[in-house]
Amino acid sequence: MFFLRMDQTLYFTFLLIALCSVSECVQRQYHFINVLKTWTEAQIFCRENYTDLATVDNMNDMNELMKSVNVGGLQYIWIGLQRTGVDKWQWSSGEPALYLNWGPTQPDGRDECAFMRNGEWHDWPCSDSRTFICNSSNNMNTGLVFVNQMKNWRDAQSFCRQNHIDLVSVRNQNENQQIQKFINDSHISTDVWIGLFRDSWQWSDQSDSSFRNWNSGQPDNYGGNQNCTGINPNAQGQLHDIFCNSLYPFVCHEDKLILITETLTWTEALRYCRQNYTDLVSVHSVQMQEEVMNVVKRASTEAVWLGLHNYCSMNMWLWLSGEIVCYQNWAPGNGTTPENCSLEKRKGAVQSGGDQRWISLPETRKLNFICSRY
Repeated sequence: MFFLRMDQTLYFTFLLIALCSVSECVQRQYHFINVLKTWTEAQIFCRENYTDLATVDNMNDMNELMKSVNVGGLQYIWIGLQRTGVDKWQWSSGEPALYLNWGPTQPDGRDECAFMRNGEWHDWPCSDSRTFICNSSNNMNTGLVFVNQMKNWRDAQSFCRQNHIDLVSVRNQNENQQIQKFINDSHISTDVWIGLFRDSWQWSDQSDSSFRNWNSGQPDNYGGNQNCTGINPNAQGQLHDIFCNSLYPFVCHEDKLILITETLTWTEALRYCRQNYTDLVSVHSVQMQEEVMNVVKRASTEAVWLGLHNYCSMNMWLWLSGEIVCYQNWAPGNGTTPENCSLEKRKGAVQSGGDQRWISLPETRKLNFICSRY
């Protein structure tokens, strides 16, 4: 009997591991509206009928958005990106730049992207070519990968996102020192792009998305008043700045993740999501975690319930969607050691502040939670 049970356990474990795969997901449902409106009129329509004018996080989102456009011959289509008139530095990951480590006389106010030299940062034209560092899950020691290829900042960003996680973020002095140590230990003798950039554009839904798939020469602010953004459906969804009073069709989006600010136990939250939406959210990829991070920052509790539960008899964590926890985002001391199920059942939550890591909590704790429309 013991060996039979052990064989069943091993089989179940290997089966779950075999199902682990990196998956792309689109966190928004896009709706093409073939009615001519100004940008502001389109924004009002989307907010009244859906969530907002379309936000785009990456090319996967853009491709999904383009699938919703069911007519041809269009010059432009409004999306939710608008110029604010205030330049701000932010990370490629979407995080605000709260820690800055500029070199002397930097930034000089002329350029929009940043590189690191001897631990100090310098602003530089994004069109220049440099080597770069990606955040990566492939390097378990440092979480960093040096790419010894010369690319402009946008191409470096695309490379990191396609092959790793993103261009490296530096959120505090300790991380800056770790990256400089990585550069020294790797004998990197060139300046390297980091994920810091600035612009004056903001998404209508206040998303931190750093996606800016500008067409060549854009934005050019022709006439000094092109403060809204349209996509060219005939040019792979590239962005153009346009006069906001122009009349074009548009795309709205409907969020698939919804923060519920009621405070409920995990079981109560599960029941609420299944009655009103689809389920508590499962976070099975970096892309989904980034979307959760956008949502959870508006929470009123220190952590927010996820659809993550501990399967005691197997001593493993599973998502309610049935997936094993392939992508890992645990806070130190959480999720990696056996849980004592005889005392209380444990469920998974995401911190609403700090690094927004996952933590293990008693299921009776009352928290905000995230429902999914998947």
